[in-house]
Amino acid sequence: MFRTTTSTASISQGRFVLPPSLQNQISDLQTKVGVLLEQLRGASAESKAVASFADQLLHIAMSLDKFAESLSGSYDSSSSGMNEVSTVDEDFSDHEESEIEQGSDTHRFNSGELRHYTALKPNRLIGKKNFLGVEAISPSVGLTCATMASKVDRFMDYKIYRMCPDDWNIAQKVMISGCDPLPRRRCFSKTPPRFSKPLPINSSLWSQPTDTNILWSHYKCKDYSCLVSNETLGKRGFFKCSNCFDLSKRGWEISTNESTSAEFTIDEVLRLKPGEIRIGLDFSPTTGTFAALMKERNITIASATLNLGAPFNEVIALRGLLPLYLSIGSRLPFFDNTLDIIHSTLFLDGWIGLDLLQFAFRLGSCSSTPRTSLGG
Repeated sequence: MFRTTTSTASISQGRFVLPPSLQNQISDLQTKVGVLLEQLRGASAESKAVASFADQLLHIAMSLDKFAESLSGSYDSSSSGMNEVSTVDEDFSDHEESEIEQGSDTHRFNSGELRHYTALKPNRLIGKKNFLGVEAISPSVGLTCATMASKVDRFMDYKIYRMCPDDWNIAQKVMISGCDPLPRRRCFSKTPPRFSKPLPINSSLWSQPTDTNILWSHYKCKDYSCLVSNETLGKRGFFKCSNCFDLSKRGWEISTNESTSAEFTIDEVLRLKPGEIRIGLDFSPTTGTFAALMKERNITIASATLNLGAPFNEVIALRGLLPLYLSIGSRLPFFDNTLDIIHSTLFLDGWIGLDLLQFAFRLGSCSSTPRTSLGG
């Protein structure tokens, strides 16, 4: 049983505020426990007692978090500027036998590697703040991951420093369901057993990738010819952008004598701001053709897509372009006002709700007055 009595705690605007001294004490304890835990995890001890002690330290750190939350939530008053005396009682007994709280996200995960990933990571110089102004880092996972803990545990069930399981399809399913970002792993990703050197950059943009440079295990198609064959249309495992894997410029050719077309050519768009469009994003089911066309014009494009039944990301990389692997629900990893152009096609269409569409159009990195948007 963990029992504490606090006094002279202030209530401001209906929310209890911990005294600064108590806040500092809790923060200091959390940091010290994190340091001890990190040291124990890194030690090459053979004793089960050491491992058990490390787990107990982890439980203590979790208990401190809950204790701090309990203190903050135990005082709810509409008055302000008051001093109150209150007692907070919480049972922080052995967590191996029972959960602290049935709805506690922290205790839904069983994987030791996942718990280790989310534990506090102190700086190498203990007590010294890094250039970010913090003494320790807490790696993050999406809040929705807690609602699909069994799948995330399965994703994190691997042997450290060995080959990663061939399970990207599981990871993508939980990403699309909202568990994004996923935790990082400490294993080596699999590569095709007969991987060959990629083509030089100027040749790779418009050349069909080699079959041996792609792992086909989770795709219906087992070679590249299947992806582009009309005979396999509808049976290839993907339906968005059915001609994406045809690495040619034909889909981008617009007749110059077509007066009724609402399409704009790339050159027409670039002429709107000559020399000012340099960095951009393509948010589409894509194999990088738009990025390849822009690269020929000395413009850098990141292509954001998922593997929607076919090796979209692999092909983008084999073309010598930059694949960005993330779901529509994620904030894009770009700082504000850093993109000059955004292109999307066959993706932000009728399936997206209006609320999400508003977030998607902002993309988390556009300026308040977007520079250029090229839709498809």
